[in-house]
Amino acid sequence: MARELAPSTLDRLERRLEEERVRLIAILEEIDRQREAGRLAESASEHNPDPDNADGGSIALEMEMDVSVEQNTKHLLEKVLHAQDRMEKGLYGICEVTGNPIPVARLEALPYATTTVEAASRR
Repeated sequence: MARELAPSTLDRLERRLEEERVRLIAILEEIDRQREAGRLAESASEHNPDPDNADGGSIALEMEMDVSVEQNTKHLLEKVLHAQDRMEKGLYGICEVTGNPIPVARLEALPYATTTVEAASRR
């Protein structure tokens, strides 16, 4: 049950996906820069904080949060790239599970959505 999105809607969503792709890549690049800066600072430091004291525990928590942000960003980037690929193939806006059109309101909220709300809740 394919349906065509209005060209203006498709263009707008395509721009949003591209903006999101660029934003996510910038976040990942910043994480890499911070990680590299941290390595340089760590190698220059004579004192490595002990994970059993407050400073070390704080650093461990910060590192764990950075990994979580990085994983979530990579996951979201994969979704954006997948949506862009579906757009190129003419499949954008069609639910991967049911084959039904994804409501425009859902695509406006989540341009990388590949399923209807109902199909997503069944996964």
